[in-house]
Amino acid sequence: MPANPEGWLLTVARNRQRDVWKSAGYRRSVPLDTEDPPVEGVALLDDLDADAIPDRRLALLFVCAHPAVAAEARTPLMLQTVLGFDSSQVARAFAVSPAAMQQRLVRAKRRIRDARIPFVVPGRGALAERLPPVLEAIYGCHALTWREGTRSLAGEARYLAVTLATLLADEPEAWALAALTTLVAARNSPADTVFRPLDAQDPADWDPQLITEGEDYLRRAERPGSAPGRFQLEAAIHAVHCTRLTTGDTDWQALRTLYTALVAVAPTLGSRTAHAAVLGRTDSAEDGLCLLDRLPPERERFQPYYATRADLLARAGRFAEAAAAYDTAATLTDDPAVREFLRARGAAVRGSPRR
Repeated sequence: MPANPEGWLLTVARNRQRDVWKSAGYRRSVPLDTEDPPVEGVALLDDLDADAIPDRRLALLFVCAHPAVAAEARTPLMLQTVLGFDSSQVARAFAVSPAAMQQRLVRAKRRIRDARIPFVVPGRGALAERLPPVLEAIYGCHALTWREGTRSLAGEARYLAVTLATLLADEPEAWALAALTTLVAARNSPADTVFRPLDAQDPADWDPQLITEGEDYLRRAERPGSAPGRFQLEAAIHAVHCTRLTTGDTDWQALRTLYTALVAVAPTLGSRTAHAAVLGRTDSAEDGLCLLDRLPPERERFQPYYATRADLLARAGRFAEAAAAYDTAATLTDDPAVREFLRARGAAVRGSPRR
């Protein structure tokens, strides 16, 4: 049992800088410690060859998803110790204070040490129960980096998603996450330093080859007769947005239907905020604002909440409130391009006449 679990994970997962993460040699070079004693009462399956996992980060993600680690700490632990994000970045992704997230991570690492949780790759029979937090971690990496373009960590999130889906072959949510990250990558220009919201983007700048690839992954995720999962719904939402390349229009009613289903399956802060934004288009700005008002207190640390609220307030003609919301949203992002966009929007609505 490693005396310092965090140090062990950091040594294995980050022994090189992230700018060489994509090298094939690195993906196959970091060994896992398989000599640790098992936790009493936990059956460790050995029917999956660790060498079959083509990227050691994926193996480490499944290690961190051990059921003895508190459920609310598994994904944050993966984001910090395996994927290299600091606690403040992870806190922002979960809309909690950095201090609260740091405490959550410290408790998780203490639990690993005190319970002598083994650092071994689970057998195939245990993969299913560990898969959801692993998918969440890859999704979290995507959410934190999608603005960076396909040649950076956003590309790494997509690579991990596609690699995992290929490895598991028949897991619909894994293919759906691969579809989601690919469809977002299709709309991202690595050279574009100016932030443009989705409805302001020119579809001619999108990558049709990546859109086709993402749609293919989404088809692989389909299971006739089965209810779609969270990532299938999110990928379908991005697929609807991508149809603007061929139709020239956004099907807001389809998005309303998909977001209603998504909120029923996964009522996260993000999905509920996006649902409100779409309802503001299909119904009225006031209807969208009513949904935002029902969000929990965590919304106060969630930048998309304020950006969405600002947009809906502006659509409702409440320009002074909209400007204040844009200003708050700008303080909650570390992305200079997004901050500049939000400040510019705030300045624009501040000068708008009252209706």
